[in-house]
Amino acid sequence: MSTGQPAATIYMYVGTFTAHQPHGRGRAEGIYVLQTDPSFRSFTPVQVVPEAINPSFVALAPERRHLYAVNAVPEIDGHPGGAVSAFAVDPSTGALTYLNRQSSHGAGPCHVSIDRTGRWALVTNFHGGSLAVLPIWDDGRLGPATDAIQHHGSGPHPERQQSPHCHSLNLDPANRFALVCDLGLDRVFIYRFDPVGGKLVPNERQPWAQTHPGAGPRHLAFHPSGRYVYVINEIDSTLTTFAYDAAEGTLSEIQSVSTLPDGFSGANSCADVHVAPSGRFVYGSNRGHDSIVIYAIDAGTGRLSYVAHESTRGRNPRNFFLDPTGTILLAANQDSDNVVAFRVDPETGRLAHAGTVAEVSTPVCLKSTLDH
Repeated sequence: MSTGQPAATIYMYVGTFTAHQPHGRGRAEGIYVLQTDPSFRSFTPVQVVPEAINPSFVALAPERRHLYAVNAVPEIDGHPGGAVSAFAVDPSTGALTYLNRQSSHGAGPCHVSIDRTGRWALVTNFHGGSLAVLPIWDDGRLGPATDAIQHHGSGPHPERQQSPHCHSLNLDPANRFALVCDLGLDRVFIYRFDPVGGKLVPNERQPWAQTHPGAGPRHLAFHPSGRYVYVINEIDSTLTTFAYDAAEGTLSEIQSVSTLPDGFSGANSCADVHVAPSGRFVYGSNRGHDSIVIYAIDAGTGRLSYVAHESTRGRNPRNFFLDPTGTILLAANQDSDNVVAFRVDPETGRLAHAGTVAEVSTPVCLKSTLDH
């Protein structure tokens, strides 16, 4: 029975590849803003933000009044390296207004996250093999970096690991430690985060956790309990489970499993990973097999057991969105220009195709005002 109350308005922000190098296949015009509701059944276009150049990853501030996007380019504003752009969010319409941008201190920034206080943006540079911390001023604009760190070294893969490739940075739930996936070095680096001065210091107890050679760690997700971390490895299509000690900021490997079904022999690379809000399942995206893999999580050990694969009904699924109720998953299919919805069975973790909900050029990243 209807309560007579209108459904809550939700805004979805789609990061994309635009028609700028080095992504020659980019066809988008900028960040796409879409309006929907908690059912996620239909999406209405609100705005396309052309000021965003290759905004391949976006992040909302905790107060939902500002959004930050990487500019994944080799150089910008007359200096080498990419940038991070700041936008104000109109809470009544979801529309974005460009504020400013600052250097990311490295080429090809590919991930940005906002700390729990909303005062700092942390960015990783894939091609530059580096990371930086940018202050967020009271008006939402970004200030020059307070810290920048360059990684060094290489990995065993002759083409993909000739140098460091910092792919993502996630702060732990306590906002104390930053975990950085370096695809080029097969390491998850661990830094102590100073939320007063905006500094990152290598964790003296464990400066990094090593993945197996040639894995290529890309993204990670924390278990809701804070006890486990799940790392998806791009190059060898695996998912690694680590035990996490929140007091010491240390990682201990528990298990590594394939993201691909037995017998698959085609080319594949992994992209994104999310843990269900219930903590019962973990999901990872396969580009090549073009699927979401589903594993059940043992609450006592963090270990994984295979559940299923589900086709994303598109090509090259990049990032995907899992809503806070754990009942809806949206997959961004970069090469087929669509966002596809799935219903999640909370008991089994399985996905049921619910249709294409949006046509967007080269979608890469999905964030909404419902995000944690």
